[in-house]
Amino acid sequence: MQRIAQVIRVRPEKLDEYRELHRAVPEAVLGRLRECHIANYSIHLLGDRLFSYFEYHGDDLAADLAAMADDEATQEWWKLTDPCQERVPEAGSGDWWTPMEQVFLME
Repeated sequence: MQRIAQVIRVRPEKLDEYRELHRAVPEAVLGRLRECHIANYSIHLLGDRLFSYFEYHGDDLAADLAAMADDEATQEWWKLTDPCQERVPEAGSGDWWTPMEQVFLME
């Protein structure tokens, strides 16, 4: 199992919309996440930063993320959520949600 933590900025004027969208995530989107071996997924907010955490239980994260990106329901979901977000200054080229370094883990 891999633990994945990421960060992105939420546009302040879109915060209420972003919260509202996540009160009713479409079941097709949640199902695709499960099919892609993603579990224990959460998003947290501090100021204008969104922090996400999930656990990946598959064997090929890149392939599962590509399958998710090819999914029509997920693409429609991202059309709603992406305008609420913007990359953080620390983002690498090609990053949307930016990976975070794990510096501590207690199991």
